[in-house]
Amino acid sequence: MAHAATPAIAALITAGLPHEILRYDHDPRAESFGAEAVAQLASAHGLQPGQIFKTLVVASGRDLAVAVLPVPSKLSLKAAAAALGLAKVTMADRTAAERSTGYVLGGISPLGQRRTLPTVVDASALGWDRVLCSAGKRGWDVALSPQDLITATKAVIADISAG
Repeated sequence: MAHAATPAIAALITAGLPHEILRYDHDPRAESFGAEAVAQLASAHGLQPGQIFKTLVVASGRDLAVAVLPVPSKLSLKAAAAALGLAKVTMADRTAAERSTGYVLGGISPLGQRRTLPTVVDASALGWDRVLCSAGKRGWDVALSPQDLITATKAVIADISAG
């Protein structure tokens, strides 16, 4: 398999889950990695912004977890905490997120992380035949069915988008 260039892609190949790698030209000056992905992928591949998902690492004390939700949406920390069975979560420190997942900010994938973290995927994913998330490298996304994303990450499903 020619595309096993990241742990996320390798995890999908190992699990035998069908997927498609979509690449775009990442601009190192981009201020919002998610907005950049939406701007380049949506029109080029006939996608809706709501089916392109971002991966956010949250913290509860010293424990980390992952929230996966559409790029245009804002994370409800309260809803994410409830879905993960935690009292409260905050956004994780960048260094802790990168160290734990093995990925750099803007390329953090919910798949193939160095240490598998508890994960919640926004329920809106189930409304699409396929969703995109980071393939583990800036400028690389992976398209797969929402059920395969949920299976591969052992995620719980909940409405974690605010407003």
